[in-house]
Amino acid sequence: MTVPARDPMTRDERRAGMSLAAIFALRMLGLFLILPVFAVHAATIPGGDNLTLVGLAIGAYGLTQACLQIAYGAASDRFGRKPVIVFGLVLFVIGSVVAALADDITMIIAGRILQGAGAISAAVTALAADLTRDQHRTKVMAMIGSSIGLVFALSMVAAPLLYAAVGMDGIFWLTAVLAFVAIGVVLWVVPAAPPVPRATGRLIDVLRDGQLMRLNFGVFALHLIQTTMWVMVPSALVASGGLPMPEHWKVYLPAVLLSFVVMVPAVIVAERHDKLKPVFNAAIVLLAVVQLGLWLIGDGLIPLALLLTLFFIAFNVLEATQPSWISRIAAPGAKGTALGVYNTLQSIGLFLGGVLGGWLGQVHGPGAVSLFCALLALAWLGLAASMRPPPLRAQPAAG
Repeated sequence: MTVPARDPMTRDERRAGMSLAAIFALRMLGLFLILPVFAVHAATIPGGDNLTLVGLAIGAYGLTQACLQIAYGAASDRFGRKPVIVFGLVLFVIGSVVAALADDITMIIAGRILQGAGAISAAVTALAADLTRDQHRTKVMAMIGSSIGLVFALSMVAAPLLYAAVGMDGIFWLTAVLAFVAIGVVLWVVPAAPPVPRATGRLIDVLRDGQLMRLNFGVFALHLIQTTMWVMVPSALVASGGLPMPEHWKVYLPAVLLSFVVMVPAVIVAERHDKLKPVFNAAIVLLAVVQLGLWLIGDGLIPLALLLTLFFIAFNVLEATQPSWISRIAAPGAKGTALGVYNTLQSIGLFLGGVLGGWLGQVHGPGAVSLFCALLALAWLGLAASMRPPPLRAQPAAG
């Protein structure tokens, strides 16, 4: 049955969306804070002159997360969402403490590996799906995606100031505190989770599902493109935009905020008028346009600022709609497993984006990076064209 045009979120759905977005934000803020400052800090510690180890310290989190997302998602199908999320956050706290106490690059890598072992994204997303009806799920996923975008922009502003005030060990201690607060949010703020249907889905069934695997390719492509952009864009802002690194927030923050102004109506159209596929495909087209724009006209502060704004629009819409789509077509007893595969491909995309973007940029120049990303986005669009999103269905919700 098609959902009526007006069907407001319940109190528990709003509470679920805001609290789960807060969990993502508290966790991701700690991770993002090290990105603008770690390479500078590494030069001051034993082993930090080895760029391979520095890169491993940054990327180790994504590698271990990729290895464990499916296991966490499947465990949440079997044992419940909240216990798995709390367990992952405890590991994240321990990893942050190890990194805070580290006195060389090797121990920081160990801490980052432990942080990545707290791979809770699939379980949190599955819980968001459990606590919301189909017609509001994209809205909740938008809350989560928006929180990630906001804390990314905040980290670009706050990281240099925090590093000057408390140092890298202080940032890692802050990361541990934020994750500890997230545990409290899970236990006392997130609404009670409904019983999880008995785990009936097998991993092989998820991997054989063509619709799910198209979405998994999409999240892989999206985050590979995102990471390659952050390999190249900061240096472009400095070299052709004339903007020093400490002032990059002046571009990032307005771009993120303006993107939300466009994203919210897009999500509303997708939900109220059952236009998920057109909105989804339009965002992929916009992503390809941004990459072509970076290839053709990616010089100068104004073009870069405009293209970054368009990128954040596409990115936020896709971040909101893809998990919603997966949660609607995955079998009830396999949502955690399906979202585990999804988040695994996301983590692999993040890791490979940095490696591939750096190699392409060094060997063939920044233009080759943008052209490759444009071709990848067009390939994704070709796969998305054959997707068949199910109609929204009214479902009961608590509250």
